[in-house]
Amino acid sequence: MVEETLLRLTLAIIIGTLAAIVYSLRILVLVERRIARMDLNIERMTQRIAAEELKIEAEEKKIEKQLTSGSAKKRRR
Repeated sequence: MVEETLLRLTLAIIIGTLAAIVYSLRILVLVERRIARMDLNIERMTQRIAAEELKIEAEEKKIEKQLTSGSAKKRRR
């Protein structure tokens, strides 16, 4: 009788431990998915910022070119 109770208790502990491991893995997968989505969103934002920076640099070059050609015309006069 005592052996049977001890066996059931041991089995309950083992099953509880396995359930805790499975639950932890489930949470780990959910967290990993969330981090992957955050990483993807950060990558998208970075690409948008880089594209905007390229536009700004092109506009700056255009303005500088206009300014330098304008000052060259003033010098000729």
